[in-house]
Amino acid sequence: MSDLTHFDEEGASRMVDVGGKEVTARVAVAESFVTMKPETRKLILDRAISKGDVLEISRIAGIMATKKTSELIPLCHPLSINSVSLDFESLDETRIRIEATVKVDGKTGVEMEALTAVSVAALTIYDMCKAVDRGMSLGPAQLVEKSGGKSGHYLRNSD
Repeated sequence: MSDLTHFDEEGASRMVDVGGKEVTARVAVAESFVTMKPETRKLILDRAISKGDVLEISRIAGIMATKKTSELIPLCHPLSINSVSLDFESLDETRIRIEATVKVDGKTGVEMEALTAVSVAALTIYDMCKAVDRGMSLGPAQLVEKSGGKSGHYLRNSD
Protein backbone atom coordinates (compact mmCIF):
# COMPACT_ATOMS: atom_id res chain seq x y z
CA MET A 1 0.00 0.00 0.00
CA SER A 2 3.01 2.34 0.37
CA ASP A 3 2.74 3.55 -3.27
CA LEU A 4 -0.89 4.57 -2.79
CA THR A 5 -0.70 7.89 -0.98
CA HIS A 6 -4.35 7.95 0.08
CA PHE A 7 -3.87 4.87 2.29
CA ASP A 8 -1.78 4.46 5.43
CA GLU A 9 0.39 1.42 6.24
CA GLU A 10 -2.65 -0.51 7.50
CA GLY A 11 -4.73 0.29 4.41
CA ALA A 12 -6.96 2.92 6.02
CA SER A 13 -8.04 5.88 3.86
CA ARG A 14 -6.45 9.23 4.57
CA MET A 15 -6.07 12.68 3.12
CA VAL A 16 -2.44 13.20 2.11
CA ASP A 17 -0.54 15.62 4.36
CA VAL A 18 0.74 18.37 2.06
CA GLY A 19 1.89 20.58 4.95
CA GLY A 20 5.59 20.11 4.22
CA LYS A 21 5.33 20.64 0.48
CA GLU A 22 6.51 23.79 -1.26
CA VAL A 23 4.01 26.14 -2.87
CA THR A 24 4.59 26.04 -6.63
CA ALA A 25 2.77 27.22 -9.72
CA ARG A 26 0.74 24.28 -10.99
CA VAL A 27 -1.25 23.88 -14.19
CA ALA A 28 -3.40 21.03 -15.44
CA VAL A 29 -5.08 20.64 -18.83
CA ALA A 30 -7.78 18.03 -19.38
CA GLU A 31 -10.06 17.19 -22.27
CA SER A 32 -13.27 15.35 -22.94
CA PHE A 33 -15.46 14.79 -25.96
CA VAL A 34 -19.17 14.71 -26.72
CA THR A 35 -20.30 12.70 -29.74
CA MET A 36 -23.74 13.44 -31.18
CA LYS A 37 -25.85 13.50 -34.32
CA PRO A 38 -24.75 16.07 -36.90
CA GLU A 39 -28.10 17.86 -36.49
CA THR A 40 -27.47 18.25 -32.75
CA ARG A 41 -24.02 19.72 -33.31
CA LYS A 42 -25.48 22.20 -35.77
CA LEU A 43 -28.17 23.26 -33.29
CA ILE A 44 -25.49 23.80 -30.62
CA LEU A 45 -23.23 25.83 -32.90
CA ASP A 46 -26.18 27.87 -34.21
CA ARG A 47 -27.28 28.54 -30.60
CA ALA A 48 -30.65 27.07 -31.52
CA ILE A 49 -31.25 24.74 -28.56
CA SER A 50 -34.35 25.96 -26.72
CA LYS A 51 -32.68 25.79 -23.28
CA GLY A 52 -30.11 28.44 -24.24
CA ASP A 53 -26.52 28.80 -25.40
CA VAL A 54 -25.27 25.27 -24.71
CA LEU A 55 -21.54 25.98 -24.83
CA GLU A 56 -21.68 29.07 -22.62
CA ILE A 57 -23.82 27.34 -20.01
CA SER A 58 -21.48 24.32 -20.16
CA ARG A 59 -18.51 26.64 -19.69
CA ILE A 60 -20.07 28.11 -16.55
CA ALA A 61 -20.94 24.61 -15.27
CA GLY A 62 -17.34 23.49 -15.75
CA ILE A 63 -15.98 26.52 -13.93
CA MET A 64 -18.41 25.99 -11.05
CA ALA A 65 -17.53 22.29 -10.88
CA THR A 66 -13.82 23.12 -10.68
CA LYS A 67 -14.45 25.10 -7.51
CA LYS A 68 -16.48 22.22 -6.00
CA THR A 69 -14.06 19.36 -6.80
CA SER A 70 -13.03 18.79 -3.18
CA GLU A 71 -16.71 18.39 -2.27
CA LEU A 72 -17.21 15.76 -4.99
CA ILE A 73 -14.00 13.71 -4.77
CA PRO A 74 -13.62 12.49 -1.18
CA LEU A 75 -9.86 12.94 -0.58
CA CYS A 76 -9.18 16.02 -2.72
CA HIS A 77 -7.83 19.08 -0.94
CA PRO A 78 -9.86 22.28 -1.20
CA LEU A 79 -7.80 24.70 -3.30
CA SER A 80 -7.75 28.41 -3.91
CA ILE A 81 -7.87 28.29 -7.71
CA ASN A 82 -6.10 31.07 -9.61
CA SER A 83 -7.93 30.58 -12.89
CA VAL A 84 -10.06 28.20 -14.93
CA SER A 85 -10.72 28.36 -18.65
CA LEU A 86 -12.85 26.06 -20.77
CA ASP A 87 -12.69 26.00 -24.54
CA PHE A 88 -14.80 24.11 -27.07
CA GLU A 89 -13.78 22.89 -30.50
CA SER A 90 -15.97 21.30 -33.15
CA LEU A 91 -13.78 18.48 -34.42
CA ASP A 92 -16.05 17.20 -37.17
CA GLU A 93 -19.77 16.84 -37.91
CA THR A 94 -20.44 14.78 -34.78
CA ARG A 95 -17.88 15.64 -32.10
CA ILE A 96 -17.15 18.55 -29.82
CA ARG A 97 -13.93 18.63 -27.80
CA ILE A 98 -13.88 20.31 -24.41
CA GLU A 99 -10.59 21.51 -22.91
CA ALA A 100 -10.11 22.88 -19.40
CA THR A 101 -7.01 24.63 -18.10
CA VAL A 102 -6.78 25.10 -14.34
CA LYS A 103 -4.04 27.06 -12.54
CA VAL A 104 -3.13 27.33 -8.88
CA ASP A 105 -0.21 28.36 -6.71
CA GLY A 106 -0.32 25.60 -4.17
CA LYS A 107 1.05 22.50 -2.50
CA THR A 108 -0.95 20.03 -4.57
CA GLY A 109 -1.92 19.73 -8.21
CA VAL A 110 -5.11 20.55 -10.05
CA GLU A 111 -5.50 17.47 -12.25
CA MET A 112 -8.75 16.46 -10.55
CA GLU A 113 -10.13 19.97 -10.92
CA ALA A 114 -9.42 20.01 -14.67
CA LEU A 115 -10.93 16.54 -15.12
CA THR A 116 -13.99 17.53 -13.12
CA ALA A 117 -14.40 20.67 -15.23
CA VAL A 118 -14.48 18.81 -18.56
CA SER A 119 -16.67 16.02 -17.18
CA VAL A 120 -19.32 18.38 -15.84
CA ALA A 121 -19.18 20.51 -19.00
CA ALA A 122 -19.81 17.35 -21.07
CA LEU A 123 -22.67 16.32 -18.79
CA THR A 124 -24.17 19.78 -19.16
CA ILE A 125 -24.07 19.53 -22.96
CA TYR A 126 -25.87 16.19 -22.66
CA ASP A 127 -28.45 17.61 -20.26
CA MET A 128 -29.20 20.61 -22.45
CA CYS A 129 -29.48 18.55 -25.66
CA LYS A 130 -31.00 15.26 -24.50
CA ALA A 131 -34.46 16.26 -25.73
CA VAL A 132 -33.16 16.20 -29.31
CA ASP A 133 -30.46 13.51 -29.03
CA ARG A 134 -30.56 10.94 -26.22
CA GLY A 135 -27.89 8.88 -28.00
CA MET A 136 -25.03 11.30 -27.32
CA SER A 137 -21.91 9.77 -25.78
CA LEU A 138 -19.38 11.38 -23.46
CA GLY A 139 -15.66 10.83 -23.15
CA PRO A 140 -13.05 9.87 -22.77
CA ALA A 141 -12.11 12.44 -20.16
CA GLN A 142 -8.34 12.50 -19.79
CA LEU A 143 -5.42 14.51 -18.54
CA VAL A 144 -3.57 16.17 -21.42
CA GLU A 145 -0.81 17.96 -19.55
CA LYS A 146 0.27 18.98 -16.07
CA SER A 147 3.16 20.97 -14.70
CA GLY A 148 4.49 21.97 -11.31
CA GLY A 149 5.15 20.05 -8.17
CA LYS A 150 7.58 17.27 -7.31
CA SER A 151 6.49 14.92 -10.12
CA GLY A 152 7.30 17.57 -12.74
CA HIS A 153 5.89 17.87 -16.22
CA TYR A 154 3.52 15.36 -17.84
CA LEU A 155 2.37 15.45 -21.45
CA ARG A 156 0.00 12.82 -22.86
CA ASN A 157 1.34 11.08 -25.93
CA SER A 158 -0.80 11.77 -28.99
CA ASP A 159 -0.65 8.18 -30.26
